Amino acid sequence: MELRGRKKAAILLILLGPERAAQIYRHLDEASIEFLTLEIASVRKITSEERRAVLKEVQELVMAKEFLGKGGVSYARELLEQALGKEKAEDLLKRLTSSLQSKPFDFLRTSDPVQLFSFLQGEHPQTIALILAYLPPDKAAAIISGLPGELQADVAFRIAKMDSVSPEVLKEAEKVMERKFSAVVGADFSRAGGIDSIVAIINKAGRKTEKQILEILDEKDPEMAEEIRKKLFTFEDIVKIDDKSLQKVVRDVDTKDLAMALKGVSDDLREKFYRNMSSRAVEMLKEEMEYMGPVRLRDVEEAQQKIVNIIRKLEEAGEIVIAGSGEDIVT
Repeated sequence: MELRGRKKAAILLILLGPERAAQIYRHLDEASIEFLTLEIASVRKITSEERRAVLKEVQELVMAKEFLGKGGVSYARELLEQALGKEKAEDLLKRLTSSLQSKPFDFLRTSDPVQLFSFLQGEHPQTIALILAYLPPDKAAAIISGLPGELQADVAFRIAKMDSVSPEVLKEAEKVMERKFSAVVGADFSRAGGIDSIVAIINKAGRKTEKQILEILDEKDPEMAEEIRKKLFTFEDIVKIDDKSLQKVVRDVDTKDLAMALKGVSDDLREKFYRNMSSRAVEMLKEEMEYMGPVRLRDVEEAQQKIVNIIRKLEEAGEIVIAGSGEDIVT
């Protein structure tokens, strides 16, 4: 039985169930979401043969990836040939190695953060920014948290401004470290950095580091600082706020803004607000939402941003605490 790639992906998402499928959707681009949604919608039933074939292929791919991670291509080939035969083993390895090309500074991903931090001391801020842009956010956060405040903001600014990086620049940066590390750089221009990159790092670094970076960026580039703020905490993140803090937020929010903001959000988030309001206030809010009818997405997003801004002001004033910020919380 031969299934198309899209059909296999659609079947796998169906088998995983809506909750797990939704988690995968969050990591896909718009084009992939569009064709997968159409493919899923076209599936009427999944035969037992299709189910077994898709799950078997996923299992084999996971197994092959684990072997590659443990001992490299030769090790993976030997074990896969024993388990699946030579032809199947080669097919799996070709598919995986084509998608697992080494990334710039990939060799630093397994290094100790303390050693890496020590190694980067004294380097130019642009070099540090370039390296951090290619590291996983949690490792980059550990590095940037240890930098002096002024250097933190400088490095954050350079990461946010970064766009395409030429192979020559990457090779030159790697040469500085070639005595201790080795790496392979691809020939194509690589995407790195940008606002999303620094937001991911700051989110892992904790509120203290975030505050230091944003205070300096407010003076250096206010527009960038504001764009970063908008991405650091979203309206959906309100589910992380404790009930007592949310009650303070609700008192400062206009009912019309809240009614507009709750249009189209998840049931969990809407119920979170309802639980922290009086029955009369909930009744008035529901009436307002019903009275509004269909609304523009732009208006909903504007109302949500107003509430997010209120939350951030309350947090900065020390009146509420946002959980999951990378800092220890004591109750």
